[in-house]
Amino acid sequence: MNWYIEYTSKAVKQLKKQPVTIRDAALALVMDIKERGPIRGDWPNFSKLGKTNYHCHLKKGKPTYVACWRMLDKNKKVIEVYYVGTHEKAPY
Repeated sequence: MNWYIEYTSKAVKQLKKQPVTIRDAALALVMDIKERGPIRGDWPNFSKLGKTNYHCHLKKGKPTYVACWRMLDKNKKVIEVYYVGTHEKAPY
């Protein structure tokens, strides 16, 4: 069973503002999370941010782009993407 992915309204706005390569990387990450779950150790600089929050890099260099997501409900398999943007403005 696949995971269900939700986006905050802020994340949707952020995603629309990103360069095409970043949007493509973010969408690839979301598809990977949907199929294989929130723990994505095979993505660059993946790390856990607390009990249910995670992040990874979408593009290294300057600027570095990251995505952040959280597991809302483990039993119902619900994930929420809450940030897509530069590392400097990331909420952690």
